[in-house]
Amino acid sequence: MEDVVAVEKIAHQIEESNYISRDLSWIKFNYRVLDQAMHTDRSIFDRLKFLAITSSNLDEFCTIRLGSLYNYIDYGKERFDYSGLREEPFRIHLLSETKKFCRDQSDYYVNHLRPLFRSNGFAIVAYRDLSVENTQRVNDYFNKTIFPMLTPMVFDSYHTFPVLMNNRLLLGVVSRNPTENLNQQKVSFVQVPQNLPRYYELWDGEVIQFVPIEEIIRNNIHSLFRNVEIISTNLFRINRNGDFTLEESEDIESNFLEDLRIKLKTRRTGRVVRMEVEENPDPWMMRLLRIQWDLDEHNIFYTPKESSIDFSGLLQIINHKEFKAKRAQLPEPIKPLNFPEQGDRDLFEVLKERDILLHHPYNSMEPVLELVEKAADDPHVLSIKITIYRVAKESRITSALLKAAENGKHVSVLFEVKARFDEENNLREAQRLQKAGCFVIYGISSLKTHTKLLLIVRKEEEDKVYRYVHLSSGNYNESTSRLYVDIGLLTTKEVYANDVSEFFNVITGHSQPSTYRNLITSPRDMRIQLCNLVKREAENARNGIPAAVIIKLNSLQDKEFIDELYEASRAGVKIKLVVRGMCCLRPGRKGLSENIEVISVVGEYLEHSRIYYFHNADNPKVYIGSADAMVRSFDRRIESLFLLDEEILKRQAINNLRFNLKDNVNAYIMQEDGTYIKKQDGLPPFNIHKEFYHVTKEIVMEAKLL
Repeated sequence: MEDVVAVEKIAHQIEESNYISRDLSWIKFNYRVLDQAMHTDRSIFDRLKFLAITSSNLDEFCTIRLGSLYNYIDYGKERFDYSGLREEPFRIHLLSETKKFCRDQSDYYVNHLRPLFRSNGFAIVAYRDLSVENTQRVNDYFNKTIFPMLTPMVFDSYHTFPVLMNNRLLLGVVSRNPTENLNQQKVSFVQVPQNLPRYYELWDGEVIQFVPIEEIIRNNIHSLFRNVEIISTNLFRINRNGDFTLEESEDIESNFLEDLRIKLKTRRTGRVVRMEVEENPDPWMMRLLRIQWDLDEHNIFYTPKESSIDFSGLLQIINHKEFKAKRAQLPEPIKPLNFPEQGDRDLFEVLKERDILLHHPYNSMEPVLELVEKAADDPHVLSIKITIYRVAKESRITSALLKAAENGKHVSVLFEVKARFDEENNLREAQRLQKAGCFVIYGISSLKTHTKLLLIVRKEEEDKVYRYVHLSSGNYNESTSRLYVDIGLLTTKEVYANDVSEFFNVITGHSQPSTYRNLITSPRDMRIQLCNLVKREAENARNGIPAAVIIKLNSLQDKEFIDELYEASRAGVKIKLVVRGMCCLRPGRKGLSENIEVISVVGEYLEHSRIYYFHNADNPKVYIGSADAMVRSFDRRIESLFLLDEEILKRQAINNLRFNLKDNVNAYIMQEDGTYIKKQDGLPPFNIHKEFYHVTKEIVMEAKLL
């Protein structure tokens, strides 16, 4: 009875808050990704792709966000969630909601996706269901390839508890020596090799059989434990706390974080925050692990045997060459609206005439790549400056920068080596550039450089110097530019060139410019400038002047900015927000946010562009850039938003917002309680991930938002 009362109290407190929990909102986002796997008009391979994405998303969430929560719990620091809950009640509620998601994820896989496998030419096959011949082949693979890689790690009074790796499949083997005391059980751990395919492949007529590697090991486990009795073999996996940065722990004061870093140096790995284990595991092993890792039942996620631990392993099947024709094929990019001669004219010359707005993946990233590659070889180019957050594994950008340095040009690169999960690749690429003679900065102290800027200085006829500038919401990564929706500007206008030159002086030197013309930057003044733009709309509304705020971004979390939107809503400003991921603002609440609508667009492409529109008494101000409305974006990142000042470019951005608001295929409408429903307006289907391939200048020029 007490538990029921506690649950009801938590639910009431969450409902009463004017803000929605960042973490609970994120779980709703992952449900929208899971919903993509439920689209029966997609191939089984594309549906499995979205299922795999939900799994990798959840790993990152547990490692970073759940890890951040445990920084407070483990070190006795007070924390209040946006819902008003203290750290322990929130932990229980958050893990309960996460478990519910995992059950729904697993149920859909078992009941709706797995039954379709054989009719699509493949099957995930249990070891026990293999033919005699295929069993022999699998056993041979174990003996020749897998067995030499395995290392059983026993834990007993003579051996310390082994360090088990994060996000790896593990087998816990409980055994007993027949010659010893009957109650003398021991547990040993076997890590499934990460550098082998998740599945062993066998052809069976027209069907490819995929045998899970963990099942091959489990059924040959006696090879590792000779002359002992194996009581049980248990498959499990763990997520460890990976959040040791101020970036995610936004309300930990910095001096405590430094203390935390010092403490963590003495620990070989982060604490376990979640354990996935096959249902009905050995109770003796589970008691041992609970004590060892300080876990309770809230941290333990039980997976049905007919399901799978870690759906990201399905990528081996999804990307299999035999099924390439069955997966959705990406359309060919179209030429930018104001650069129809792409591929036929010299880009340096075109940019002297006009600006170019690029909308990826509908427009190729080729003009940006071409600009950097031409600059690397062009004898007139004097210098190249660029900020890099993520690059492709075989990056054309870094190859061009290397060539530029070899050709004697000055190359400055701010390489953000703290870009999460890309640290190793970024560090390697940065060191290559530095060895080639580039001036490389490895990030700036505690700030993460997230802005995307490029500046090329070219000396031309009669000693005239042109500065070619690229500003963008997306990374300089040609691989993800085919999958992520981003927006960027190529220009030679002095107003942008001066701002970007000043900004590079700030981040590479010790300059403090008094003002920018077209840039808004953080951590300096982005929050206050955006809040002032909202305040201006509120003032216009109070004076009877039409007013509107329309914003497209990844995440909305900053309380000060949310409060300003609430105040504008009360003043009568029409506010429409397109927020792909987590949204801490509560829309449609009486007396608070009745004039605010929130939608989320989740579909074939990852929506990554940020566009801020302010009606400004029918003279719209439109900003584009890299920044979300988050505490980390305003206070702990180097970010930039840039103002569009040319009418055709402004119209393109306005049409971008108009299409997003019109979408009724990929759009979800956020409710006051933080849940989402599919948009159903009764109109003909309008899918922006298709419609943007057919945009014309006529469509753009007629675009209006009010």
